[in-house]
Amino acid sequence: MPNLKHLIPLLALPLLFGAGHRAVAADEPEMADTTIVVDRVQVTAIKQGPVLRSTAVASSIFGSRTIERNGITSLKEISLTVPNFHVPDYGSRMTSSVYVRGLGARIDQPVIGLNVDNVPVLNKNGFDAELADIERIEVLRGPQSTLYGRNTMGGVVNVYTLSPLTYEGVRAAAEYGSGNTLRLRASAYYRARPDVGFSVTGFYTRSDGFFTNDWTHEKCDWEWQAGGRWRVQWDNSRGVRLDNTLAISRLEQGGYPYAYVGEPIVEGDQTLLHAGQIAYNDPSGYLRTSISDGLTVRYDARRYSLSSITSYQYLDDAMTLDQDFTPLSYFTLRQAIREHALTEDLVIRSRGTERYGWLFGAFGFYRHQRMDAPVTFKRTGIERLILDNANRMPGMLYYEIDADELPLLSEFRTPTWGAALYHESRLRLGRWLLTAGIRADFERTRMSYRSRTDLDYRLSINGGTPTPHTISIDDRDRLAHSYLEVLPKVTAMYAFDPMRNLYLSIARGYKAGGFNTQMFSDILQEKLQGAMVSGIPEVDPERMSYRPEYSWNFELGGHFSCMDGAVRGDFALFWIEVNDQQLTVFPEGQTTGRMMANAGRSRSRGAELSLQVSPCEDLDLNLNYGYTDARFVRYRSGVEDYAGRRVPYAPEHTFAARATWSHPTGIEWLGDVVVEAGVQGAGPIAWNEQNSLTEPFYALMDATVRLEHRRWSLGLWGRNLTGTIYNVFYFKSIGHEFVQRGRPRTFGITLTLNID
Repeated sequence: MPNLKHLIPLLALPLLFGAGHRAVAADEPEMADTTIVVDRVQVTAIKQGPVLRSTAVASSIFGSRTIERNGITSLKEISLTVPNFHVPDYGSRMTSSVYVRGLGARIDQPVIGLNVDNVPVLNKNGFDAELADIERIEVLRGPQSTLYGRNTMGGVVNVYTLSPLTYEGVRAAAEYGSGNTLRLRASAYYRARPDVGFSVTGFYTRSDGFFTNDWTHEKCDWEWQAGGRWRVQWDNSRGVRLDNTLAISRLEQGGYPYAYVGEPIVEGDQTLLHAGQIAYNDPSGYLRTSISDGLTVRYDARRYSLSSITSYQYLDDAMTLDQDFTPLSYFTLRQAIREHALTEDLVIRSRGTERYGWLFGAFGFYRHQRMDAPVTFKRTGIERLILDNANRMPGMLYYEIDADELPLLSEFRTPTWGAALYHESRLRLGRWLLTAGIRADFERTRMSYRSRTDLDYRLSINGGTPTPHTISIDDRDRLAHSYLEVLPKVTAMYAFDPMRNLYLSIARGYKAGGFNTQMFSDILQEKLQGAMVSGIPEVDPERMSYRPEYSWNFELGGHFSCMDGAVRGDFALFWIEVNDQQLTVFPEGQTTGRMMANAGRSRSRGAELSLQVSPCEDLDLNLNYGYTDARFVRYRSGVEDYAGRRVPYAPEHTFAARATWSHPTGIEWLGDVVVEAGVQGAGPIAWNEQNSLTEPFYALMDATVRLEHRRWSLGLWGRNLTGTIYNVFYFKSIGHEFVQRGRPRTFGITLTLNID
């Protein structure tokens, strides 16, 4: 385990090196790409500083060349290449779990915010979407709650797509790979006038999948999706800019490749399920339709900039699960969500390089979500989860149910609205830059629910004649919570020169509370059993909701550059104190749902290092390492004390190293040959609060060989070249344990065209 006190002098050494940042020629490939990225932040970013490396924040930036070479089209494809940033690829595209510095959650509220062209994506169900023609990705780690508000206590990911005012022409790409995977993309960028630009982008992807359901003998992780984006930009060259983007997509997936772990499941003389086998009998899958329209209006005056970011977001998705994931007919779930959301963000900030800078903002949002989540008990579930529990006293009471299906119906209406005022001041004193910010964030969330079921059964007492009975439960109620949060942040940075600095930051993070909708089937089941045995359907109301999560983040970091810019890097040491940490837990016994619970306290500490080295013109080396020690300080489940145990699902180490060699072929129409090789890994990962199950550290190797021309490129690639077998997820259902394997070894070919 790394010793943090030994890392401090090691990471600070580059700050003592002489020389400043090397001047960059416009025709120098890698450095030119970096320079373009830095310069464009001033044009597209609205809230953050002009250059991220000159601000007190731990950040990673992916430029357009890196994005194209690595085929990055979604958030999970930058997982592990950012220190302490883990986005496991499991389940379906609805499952957009993100873990940053030991913080994260598998369901409900995310720990990190996602903005696409400055528009926030409110529902994490839409995080794992296809993002075509990405120009730049910024990953800001550490609480960003002061400027971005709720659910950004782990950081923010800002995605910027290609602008029709900076590029004109036609772009196309086609990719084919293992699993009969096909990706197609085409886009056109046109400037009707020097100040007006239009772009239209379309994409289509499909895959047969990589994992087989042995019960149906079909691939269970197949998918297809299609969508497009229409963008209009206007810049009148006198300070007024308008940017409107309409995006539409449709996704359909199979699901879910969860493999059984444990002793074989035997029925009679037939073995139904072996360890390591994927086999379930009821259909599973995920559907999603999403529409988003974002309008940004910006006015740049001489002394200030005023921006308005308005969005409308629509999400219609449905998840279907064989929730026991066995060949037995226990129960199924269909969770359908339809959501409308509106957001408005007004930002006014000072301009120029004066000694004092400021920013004021006001943010508001409204979400209305409708969810229907019926759980249907099948015959095996009725017998083992209801009748076996009811008939625990043989000879006294004996229950019989003839139905083959028992629907437990749950309907939810969840309107949520929030408003915030925030401010940030920046004061430059010589080489010092002092920043202080504060945000007042109010949120009101309400849930109206209806849970109902009807059950016909027969009851015999002491062996007497069975008599028919009927239970009808129809519960309706409303729950509401309000939260007022004050989120401060202060930073102090000392700049040795524009590219070398040290900073210290203290910030408070906040993740919203919510309702445990996935527990209502268990609650209804308990009410049903209580009514059968005692006639009183009792239940603990505390499980219906969970509280917000809070954190204080203390961070020491810096950015450095030496040897005339041939070596560049960033480092950070952090300590995070978390109160009421939200954890996804599976209640004991043969339960059907999962719930969010609040742990008492936890703390996370660690270190991060990013290093880019260009020893010669043709070679670039990149190294990213993150270490996190996240443990419970106070957490009692009622059965066991977990103090001192590792927080589950967050990796202790993340690592990524990549070498890129590019060289002209000497043939003009062939361009350059580019060879890339990399390795990335994560672990160990604790799978439960007891830390009794752990995924050891695993490493994945990849390589690419490309021919790159200004107008086209052709690449051959391979991922997980060593065929590493590893798990990306673990969970329990009705007492059974399951895991999902990571992607196997894959190969593919990619062709891109750029016609100016």
